[in-house]
Amino acid sequence: MRNPSRHLLALALAAALATPVWAQSIVEPFRVSDIRVDGLQRIAPGTVFTYLSLERGDMLDQAKAEQAVRALYKTGFFSNVTLDRQGDILVVKVEERPAINKITVTGNKDIKDDDLKKPLKEIGLTEGDTFDPMSLDRVTQELTRQYNNRGKYNVQVTPSVTKLDRNRVDVAIAINEGKAAKIKHINIIGNEKFTDKMLMRGWESKTTNWSSWYSRDDQYSKEKLSGDVEKLQSFYLDRGYIDADVSSDNTQVTISPDKRAMYITAGLTEGEQYKVSALTVSGDTILPKEMIQKQFDAFIKPGYIFSRRAMEAATDSVTAMLSNIGYANAQVVPNPTVDREARTVALDMQVQPGPRINVRRIVFKGNNRTADPVLRREMRQFEGAWYSQAAIDRSKIRLQQLGYFEKVDIESQPVAGSPDQVDLAVNVKETNSGTLSFGVGYSQLGGVMLNGSISERNFLGSGNQLTIALQRSAYQKQISFNFLNPYFSKNGMSLGYNVFYSDTNYADANAANYSSSQGAAQMVLGLPITEWDTVSFMLGVERKKISANIYTPQPIWDYINAVGHQTFKAARARVAFGRDTRNDALQPSIGMLQRLSLEATLPGSTAKYYTMEYTVSKYWPLSSWLILDAVGDIGYGNSYGGFKTATLPDGRIVNSKGLPFFENYYGGGVSSGGRVRGFVDNSLGPQAVSDFYSTPQPLGGSFKTVGSLETFFPRIIDSPAARLSAFVDFGNVFANRAAFKASELRVSTGIALAWRSPMGPISISYALPLRYQREDKPGQLKDQIERLQFTFSGTF
Repeated sequence: MRNPSRHLLALALAAALATPVWAQSIVEPFRVSDIRVDGLQRIAPGTVFTYLSLERGDMLDQAKAEQAVRALYKTGFFSNVTLDRQGDILVVKVEERPAINKITVTGNKDIKDDDLKKPLKEIGLTEGDTFDPMSLDRVTQELTRQYNNRGKYNVQVTPSVTKLDRNRVDVAIAINEGKAAKIKHINIIGNEKFTDKMLMRGWESKTTNWSSWYSRDDQYSKEKLSGDVEKLQSFYLDRGYIDADVSSDNTQVTISPDKRAMYITAGLTEGEQYKVSALTVSGDTILPKEMIQKQFDAFIKPGYIFSRRAMEAATDSVTAMLSNIGYANAQVVPNPTVDREARTVALDMQVQPGPRINVRRIVFKGNNRTADPVLRREMRQFEGAWYSQAAIDRSKIRLQQLGYFEKVDIESQPVAGSPDQVDLAVNVKETNSGTLSFGVGYSQLGGVMLNGSISERNFLGSGNQLTIALQRSAYQKQISFNFLNPYFSKNGMSLGYNVFYSDTNYADANAANYSSSQGAAQMVLGLPITEWDTVSFMLGVERKKISANIYTPQPIWDYINAVGHQTFKAARARVAFGRDTRNDALQPSIGMLQRLSLEATLPGSTAKYYTMEYTVSKYWPLSSWLILDAVGDIGYGNSYGGFKTATLPDGRIVNSKGLPFFENYYGGGVSSGGRVRGFVDNSLGPQAVSDFYSTPQPLGGSFKTVGSLETFFPRIIDSPAARLSAFVDFGNVFANRAAFKASELRVSTGIALAWRSPMGPISISYALPLRYQREDKPGQLKDQIERLQFTFSGTF
């Protein structure tokens, strides 16, 4: 039996410790004539007087004194407070807690600094604030909890305090994260109708597998497991098992003694499957009830197995219909009636449209350079019009496709006092849309490149595109001027001008040994057909002078001799169709980009020919961490309307039939239009020799077919300016369509990094050719392999 006297003594000691201790000089109540505060360093006396609740002339007794001391302790500013008396003067003696000078966290890799600062602030550990030693224990507990939730049970959090002058301290928190506990086994008990594999499809928690090094899905997390249990419940509800008993209470998690292995057991009861016996529509449907009923029937109707997913899809479909005609807050509330004997569910879908919403005002934020009208003309939701979610979604995509912004968000804001109105706030984060630069770059094709340019896709915030560039590389000198007004007319017709002049030595570009000087001027007109489709027209003139030599391959000389001179003049026209349904111009994750073009020289040109090209790029989001891009590019060209012939001194008859050599397609590398990484630029396709140089030279061809399958990993590099990918490239260039052979297609695979760095764009790839020509053949060298390929340009 406990000793009552000892128990009372303990209580008395505890009460004594909890009660403020008075100096012995204060033995009886007195009237305070003045108040003095001793010991202050950082805190102003006024702060003490505010919390003291005593003034001159007040009568101070034991109760008021204790109340005053408790109030000062409660502020958290002081580690010690005592009251003393000097005559009728009340002396308040305090010892201030030190101020936090600096907080440093080291060793944290799994949780970023910014994510750690928030819980530290909530605990009361912030630079500049008063330091409370008790907060260190709370910090240790909170950080340990956060790491435990991420599956790291070996974490060690060690706070330390360093005293500084002027009553300050530095707080250092050292974290040893340890290794995350990995899931070694998952066992589901009670499932008879579905296998474990079916039930666990889509789970984030998995046992170790081949992709765990990247996805880390074998690392235990309490949050992930809770989400997986919810998925398990949804699995049964989506298949009609409304009585299925799946909950976290039935889930057991066991950890190994070394805290490195986790074993999960999930128990459940399946119950019976239910069907839909009836589906009725009630409430204010706004639209004809038959239309709403038809919309529901597309997802779920009598006779169907009950599915919560189908029911939610049906309600989302109806609310989307209503939100597109102004009922932004429309809801559909399902009222189920369950008949457990018949194992059926009768659904009454009650439509609650709410008020019809009008968009009062659209406000743009974050567009520091881009003028409001440039954004406003892309909006498909208008001020003063009924709210439409579809129009808002389309507006967001159009803004993203401009390429001016890293991020676009549109949020609706209620208008105070007007429940039937909202304002739209369009928040954008601008990215670099152009440069004024002098730069240096390097590519394995062109070597060192010097350039100076004004390049602006959003000139003076007007949305106009302007480029003036001077460029010099190992094989080319070029000066160009390009201007495009994407809204030359209010309906979105674009008008642009291109002027350029270039000197190119193709031998240094790993092509046939000849050079050319070319000047051209073009006018480009674009007409929007739909939200996604555009038709463009180009009309231009050009002059090209070819310089051949004794090392130039014979087919080029044959063409020149057939024409009769080395200067080619042409009037050129192009018509193109483009369709763009991508969700983003810079880093798309879904949608398709297509382009079909036909270009031809006009009658009266030195050579009459045409080219046709079709390119397509389609994006699929396979998961939250994997995006697939399928790319195809086919090009073909030929002559039309007759050709010229000539008889050479050796008796051979040559002609200008076919696509001119200077318009040939090339393949291979990272820089050419026929991209097949892992092969030297322009090295694929037909080759030819000259009478004075027997080594075959790349000649290009009139038929190109290339493509790739590329998977992007957006989670590996958490940056809107960089993308890491794995790819399979394939393709080749052929002399003409008749020469095409699938067996001649080259194939390579590898990884690539594309980065829009602050200093300029960088592209790096490492590829391994899988199908290539390994030996020399008559008139054809073996393929030139180049596994590591890169280009970059910088400014200063």
